[in-house]
Amino acid sequence: MQYQLISDATLVSNYIKGQELALETLIVRHKQKIYSFIYSKVYDKDVAEDIFQDTFIKVINTLKRGAYNEEGKFLPWVMRIAHNLVIDYFRKNNRMPKFDNTGEFSIFSVLSDSSLNAEKSIIKDQVESDVRRLVDELPDDQKEVLLMRIYKDMSFKEISEKTGVSINTALGRMRYALINLRKIIDKHNIVLTN
Repeated sequence: MQYQLISDATLVSNYIKGQELALETLIVRHKQKIYSFIYSKVYDKDVAEDIFQDTFIKVINTLKRGAYNEEGKFLPWVMRIAHNLVIDYFRKNNRMPKFDNTGEFSIFSVLSDSSLNAEKSIIKDQVESDVRRLVDELPDDQKEVLLMRIYKDMSFKEISEKTGVSINTALGRMRYALINLRKIIDKHNIVLTN
């Protein structure tokens, strides 16, 4: 007897037709990826488990309503639901992570929040200290541009004039500084949050 993997689309179809075990198979198949994604955003096992369960409650409700549009994209659809629930969680708890226009978390936005209570102020000081230590690991030319841009709020034109390099070189150094900061953060497995 040859074992054949049943596609997500078939399992979804079987579940809609009343085969409850089909959903269990889908959950088991994708649990690790979905849970890991949620945990990577909230860093709390209990919260991640709650959001994971809420994700599948939404999945079940959508499937039972017949509102799911099968395009062979079950996992990306579920991940979108999970992502939206993570955002809802942060909004509800006034802990919305700040995103820049690239859709990525910006470690510098953590430093610009002026409405802080005592606990948040202590955390902010710690994060600021951690960020400065990370910045110290950068090559000098990248560190110089980053400090002028982020901490002195200088324009790239001003940075160009002060350092004697072209605006494009200043922009390039800033870009590499941010790329290298992300690498340093990943290497040391650092979590920066407010």
